[in-house]
Amino acid sequence: MTRVYNFAAGPAAIPEWVLKKAQNEMLDYHGSGMSVMEMSHRSSEFQDIIDTTEARLRRLMNIPEEYDVLFLQGGGSLQFLMVPLNLMKKKADVINTGQWTKKAIKETKKIGECNVVASSEEATFTYIPKIKQEDLSEDSDYVYICENNTIYGTKYKELPPHEGKLLVADLSSCICSEPIDVSKYDLIFAGAQKNMGPAGVTIVILKKELLDHADQDKLPSMLSYKVHADKGSMFNTPPTWAIYMVGLTCQWLEEVIGGLDKMQEINLKKANMLYDYIDQSKLYKNNVAKEDRSYMNVPFVTGDPELDKKFVAEAKEAGIVNIKGHRTVGGMRASIYNACTVEAVEYLINFMKKFEEENLK
Repeated sequence: MTRVYNFAAGPAAIPEWVLKKAQNEMLDYHGSGMSVMEMSHRSSEFQDIIDTTEARLRRLMNIPEEYDVLFLQGGGSLQFLMVPLNLMKKKADVINTGQWTKKAIKETKKIGECNVVASSEEATFTYIPKIKQEDLSEDSDYVYICENNTIYGTKYKELPPHEGKLLVADLSSCICSEPIDVSKYDLIFAGAQKNMGPAGVTIVILKKELLDHADQDKLPSMLSYKVHADKGSMFNTPPTWAIYMVGLTCQWLEEVIGGLDKMQEINLKKANMLYDYIDQSKLYKNNVAKEDRSYMNVPFVTGDPELDKKFVAEAKEAGIVNIKGHRTVGGMRASIYNACTVEAVEYLINFMKKFEEENLK
């Protein structure tokens, strides 16, 4: 069997160490005689899995005790609705940096007032808008951002001002790619399918004091952070296999990689290699403002849509898959999440060089 070089934006590549460990435990998890997919979520075996996963995540991200960690379903898309349902009393301030904040804005407006503080849509979301404290609404409850923008390849390098407001951040495509100070956020959510495991589980990290923020009598149980927190993420049957895989990925990050400082070092190496090549290339171009470039998602174009199609087709023949850019941007996009190796990026660059030599007019 030959494995491809997978640059998918999500669901994305999973570390081989994780896949092999899951394979070894597939039929018999730790002497239980069954797969994790078969066991009851009420069993002591699964309780140990979810407890261990949370403990590893807390250590990796240095999550303070005053924060709860929830394992939910519905992806980031459900969080677009759960956030305003649980946190908004009057108004939300949202900084629009792409497709995912646009979706969040749409859902937020169904619940209450949403103020779009700033947007980079006029430049096809190729930069992060800079705002000042006075740009925020006086009566807003929270400021909402998508920290890394999967489609357009931008990333916040500094958090926006939000004095007197809660800060909510979608970290779906950058969680656990670098160390962060969790205490600077009030609520973090992330779909696991980019850096932490397979699709199916969403991680929510929030201050415990926020659990009583909403009127629980008016909030549907499945949409209440408090209900899920009170039940230890077991209000309903959780995505057991996905949680188990997140736990294995956290173990890989902790024991194989050596923590998030080391992971950041590797991710910066990969990103800098790719950006350096693109910047000196006569064929490829990255249109994102250099100071706002993502370390996880690197879009690039040749300037010729037909040549872009040829690139994608020939890349697939060479064992490089899921390199096509999002339909709203075109061109190509290399998603180089944690599981993407330095070797994979080197292989991609070598292919890009060969393609440039053969196609440069």
